[in-house]
Amino acid sequence: MADEGQNYSIFNSRLLIDVVGDVTDEALKASKLKEIIGVIGGRLFNWASRKSFFPLHLGIKCCALEMAAAGGPRFDAQRFGLFFRSSPRQCDVLLVNGPISKKFADPIVRLWEQMPEPKWCIAMGECAISGGPYFQSYNVLEGVDTVIPVDVYIPGCPPRPEALIDGFDLLRQRILLNGVSPEMISEDAPSPVVVVGDD
Repeated sequence: MADEGQNYSIFNSRLLIDVVGDVTDEALKASKLKEIIGVIGGRLFNWASRKSFFPLHLGIKCCALEMAAAGGPRFDAQRFGLFFRSSPRQCDVLLVNGPISKKFADPIVRLWEQMPEPKWCIAMGECAISGGPYFQSYNVLEGVDTVIPVDVYIPGCPPRPEALIDGFDLLRQRILLNGVSPEMISEDAPSPVVVVGDD
């Protein structure tokens, strides 16, 4: 018969998970299965990340029309795995497509911080890259890269929908290199910052 003074509720589910997790972790490390699961899981996650992009549905100025045209039936960006979402918590790509005023810099940074990892940023058009016609203006930033890191630049005023789709394709190639050691990268691999149209 069990001791009636013993409190079995101390051994709660969190403690059980910790104990089982520690034992399982040690067993996986000893059998080298943890490394195999890590490699396979990383490659599967990498494949899923580059096959389905969820850009934030954010239109700032005239480049937003080209973004809308890319999602329309003529160019049909959805066949390339681009699905525009309206909540930053469901997105993985911040597509900046217009001039960023100093007043709008804080909301852009807030949207960027609300997006879950892994996340990427694309600067679409001259206004997002360098300020465009508002270059060195008193109230417009000289590019969105002054407040958040940019992965792909798509030049043009405004860039065509084909250039936007090509920019997402270059981002896809860049994601392919996630987790690859530097000695495995070939010389024709994309650089850390990609500009659409560079040869």
